[in-house]
Amino acid sequence: MIQVQNLTHRYGDRVALSKVSFEVKKGEIFGLLGPNGGGKSTLFRILSTMMVPTEGSVSLAGHDVVRDPAAVRRQVGVVFQTQSLDKALTVEENLRAQGHLHGLSGKTLTDRMSGDMEKLGLADRRKDIVDTLSGGLRRRVEIAKALLHKPQVLLMDEASTGLDPAARRDLSRHVEMLRTEEGVTILLTSHILEEADRCDRLVLLHQGNIVAQGTPQELRSSIGGDVVVLDSDDSPALAARIEQRFGIKPAVRDGQVRVEIPNGHRFIAEVVEAFPGAVQSVGLHKPTLEDVFVRETGAFIE
Repeated sequence: MIQVQNLTHRYGDRVALSKVSFEVKKGEIFGLLGPNGGGKSTLFRILSTMMVPTEGSVSLAGHDVVRDPAAVRRQVGVVFQTQSLDKALTVEENLRAQGHLHGLSGKTLTDRMSGDMEKLGLADRRKDIVDTLSGGLRRRVEIAKALLHKPQVLLMDEASTGLDPAARRDLSRHVEMLRTEEGVTILLTSHILEEADRCDRLVLLHQGNIVAQGTPQELRSSIGGDVVVLDSDDSPALAARIEQRFGIKPAVRDGQVRVEIPNGHRFIAEVVEAFPGAVQSVGLHKPTLEDVFVRETGAFIE
């Protein structure tokens, strides 16, 4: 449904994307995960035909974004990070105005509006002024707008930004419904780990490069074992002592010693016993997507 091949984009001398390639299958929820400035927004603008890439190619629903952007727009719905609703209008009025932009009118438009509002839990809010709605409800109105012309692909740029955890879960539930009941292929950008974990597959972007890709489970499994985090007054010295004593190479990040190792609880006991007083506090957790990102880049997702 989406093919990205050797995509490169430059802003003058700065490379925002470097030979990015991936494929999104029909009916997938596919995530682009990474920190701000990692290249997600540039890639999103290219996918939504707002920007022409410097090099490479992108195809959505069988149409090239450069050679046939009008055909791409007919098959793609877009939810931007910055809301595009008219806050002074009702939910219904916002949808009707969007429908007119797509050349829809009469019973066809009315039926589509009603159907989308019903699917997204907005039927009882159709007469509400948008300015009175919560952030989560406004996001659902944005999605309803994007679906009026029945696109095959829905692009969502940081759609959960600013929402509380409950609203994010509610939004994810509606996105999943669109995939399972409507067959919509969904590509979303995010820097929120909880949201990325619900995707079928992910690409991790850092400084314009893909550093890892796969299912969330595949990415977490690549760590192998537990993640142990040790606080010390002299983390570099502790890391060197651990490497010498245990034959493993820890990483020092933000003043903490991080070790990826099976049976982390046993390792903690051995370290504390081996170096009395050197460890101020300890942490132990199963691998997360952020741990994968840290290992591949040395940076945190913020």
